[in-house]
Amino acid sequence: MPDISFTGLVIVAVVAFVAPLALGLFPKLRLPAVVLEIVLGIVIGPSVLNWVQPDLAIRVLALLGLAFLLLLAGLEVDLERLRGRLLKLAGSGFVGSIVLAAAIGAVLQATGQVRSAGFVAIVLLATSLGLVVPVLKDAGLVNSEFGQLVVAGGTLADFGAVILLSLFYSRESTGTGTRVILLGVFVLLLAVIGLAVSRAGRNMRLSDVLLRLQDTTAQIRVRGAVVLLVGFVALAERFGLETILGAFMAGVILRLIDRDAMMTHPHFRTKLEGIGYGFLIPVFFVNSGITFSGGALFSSTSAILRVPLFLAALVVVRGLPALAYRRVATPRRVVTAGLLQATSLPFIVAATQIGMDIGTISQATGAAFVAAGLLSVLVFPLVAVTLLKGTEVTAGEPARPRGSRRPARRGLNRGSPPR
Repeated sequence: MPDISFTGLVIVAVVAFVAPLALGLFPKLRLPAVVLEIVLGIVIGPSVLNWVQPDLAIRVLALLGLAFLLLLAGLEVDLERLRGRLLKLAGSGFVGSIVLAAAIGAVLQATGQVRSAGFVAIVLLATSLGLVVPVLKDAGLVNSEFGQLVVAGGTLADFGAVILLSLFYSRESTGTGTRVILLGVFVLLLAVIGLAVSRAGRNMRLSDVLLRLQDTTAQIRVRGAVVLLVGFVALAERFGLETILGAFMAGVILRLIDRDAMMTHPHFRTKLEGIGYGFLIPVFFVNSGITFSGGALFSSTSAILRVPLFLAALVVVRGLPALAYRRVATPRRVVTAGLLQATSLPFIVAATQIGMDIGTISQATGAAFVAAGLLSVLVFPLVAVTLLKGTEVTAGEPARPRGSRRPARRGLNRGSPPR
């Protein structure tokens, strides 16, 4: 057995256990668990107590945690709902985000705050669907037109940010034109693999075997999902693309081919979430805190001032485009959508790590971005929940459109249901 110390991993596991338990014991602390995990990681890491170093065992599990996080994020993507008016509104909002991100990136580079305007623009584009969807679910809005609009906007943001990062800022040294071609071939291969797996799943004999083995010690569906995840990550790496793209696309493809989940295997995704959120993903977030460069962040006043600057940039880039939704949502809902879309952390953590590895951003800038992401997760969903409190909601039932004699009931969306 390799000479690996598990002492640090034990401390990480304890932190991963204590963080949600503490929040459960003190429910008045309306704090996302991932924020506490990262903060505790900073405390036990070299920045404060120096109890834990990111050794091999922690790094490997953290990498798998990131892959599972993106897999589960891809599972949240419902491509079938990205059509009609929802797609048009979400698409116009995302185009607005791209324009604003490019402008802000250029200003930050011109003022000497960052090295690469393009990289900063991409980092500002993402939305943490895994953090936004639970807020909408708790408010009973996830299946409403408004909820699906916010999810659609976050989906496009995640897709766009991951693809743009893979195209322009991959660790591979190939040119952008070459990566565009490789991305096209990669997507084509994913489509072929997805189609093949989907057709194989319709085979009666194979389907019966899967059904028989899915809840035994074989856990065959979980193993199949892991094969898909690792295979797509390896394929992305072979094509010179970022591995995060492979993990995210594995989740998207899995959702597309897994259409009868509630009929034949209702516990499948719960099992995946158990592996991810119960084991691997907390290691990723705690390790993100351990590797957080507090010294670089507090090394200068300018580095500290970048935190509120980046937080404001998130609001502008992802929040302002929510104004495109004002034709189908009340002003309060528009503000709520903007805050939820500006909530971003996992992609920021992953992207800044890539940026520091390739020398596109400094450690201080990376730390400031992560700190801004932490604040966005801490503040924006809390304000959004406050805005939604007391709202009377019937999930999926829109209010009368504008122009109707009877005004819409408070809390319901304006406009017709999505096509």
